[in-house]
Amino acid sequence: MPNAVHDEKRALRADLRERRQLLSESARDAAASGIREQLDALVERLGVTSMSCYLSTTTEPGTHEFVERAVARGIRVLLPITRADGLLDWAVATPDGDIAEGLFGLPEPVGEVLGPIAVNDVDVLVIPAAAVGRDGMRLGWGRGYFDKTLGSMEKCPPVYAVVFDSEVLDDVPSDERDEPVTGVVTPTRTLTLSPTRR
Repeated sequence: MPNAVHDEKRALRADLRERRQLLSESARDAAASGIREQLDALVERLGVTSMSCYLSTTTEPGTHEFVERAVARGIRVLLPITRADGLLDWAVATPDGDIAEGLFGLPEPVGEVLGPIAVNDVDVLVIPAAAVGRDGMRLGWGRGYFDKTLGSMEKCPPVYAVVFDSEVLDDVPSDERDEPVTGVVTPTRTLTLSPTRR
């Protein structure tokens, strides 16, 4: 019943999108601060020297401050650039790096473009999500970019999805194309859900 799963995903995404749009600016600021603290602690604990992250949109838990601080600390941070073919290119985050609007209106870095395999050498991937189930299954926003990336990696490092606290759910609808994550980072906690992805 793939259509039932598709419909369930679409309905849940619409609900989550609406809830995010209702958040106040102060709630967003507090979430961004919490995400920065949680991600700082995570990269410290894992001894990260190279990672991927993403630039959050205005309705996502904020990652910009974390990325700036990680770069300042000497961590090599790869940021995704969406491609029309459904794959992700990458660019290295730089201090005061320019940001432009990419496909789908997403904030993306301006700089030297590295191909999809550039992410194969990172210590950890930090990716966006709409929600994450307690079994580690991630509900994305429906375009499949990160599922394709994770599914194509020969040796995948730990993967953490970033969501608001209320978006860690008992379970999320999923199908065979969806990739699980190692854990989830919220403004108040970091949970390891699936220690080994494969």
